[in-house]
Amino acid sequence: MVVAAIAIFITASGDVSTYASFGDAAISQGKVKIVGELDREFPVHYDPDTDPNIFRFHMVDNNGESKKVIVGMPKPQDFEKSEQVVVTGKMKDDTFVASEVLTKCPSKYKDEELSLRSDS
Repeated sequence: MVVAAIAIFITASGDVSTYASFGDAAISQGKVKIVGELDREFPVHYDPDTDPNIFRFHMVDNNGESKKVIVGMPKPQDFEKSEQVVVTGKMKDDTFVASEVLTKCPSKYKDEELSLRSDS
C-alpha cells in the first residue's frame, strides 16, 4: 500500500508545474505553462469556417517576451477581452504550440465595485 501511495503521489506531482517563460520553454523537453497577456499589437486569427479547432495570437510572457501562439482548440469566448492568458504546451521553432489555453477576463462586478466606492 505504501508503494502504491508513493506511486500515486509521484504521478500527481508530475502534473503540478510552475509557470515558465518562453525562454524556459525553448530549452524544456516537456510541456510548460506560461502566463502572460495578449499582445494587442498583433491580430488574433481565428477562422471557424476553415478550421474551427485552430486559432493564433501573440502573447507577452511575464518577462516581456512576445511570441506567436498556436492553439489546437476553438477560440474561447471573449478571448480578446482577457486580462491574463495561461497557455500549456511546447515551443516548436519560434512558435509556442499550445494544447490548452485559460483566460482571466475582467470581472463583471469590477465596474459595479468601482461605482459603489465612488458613491461613498
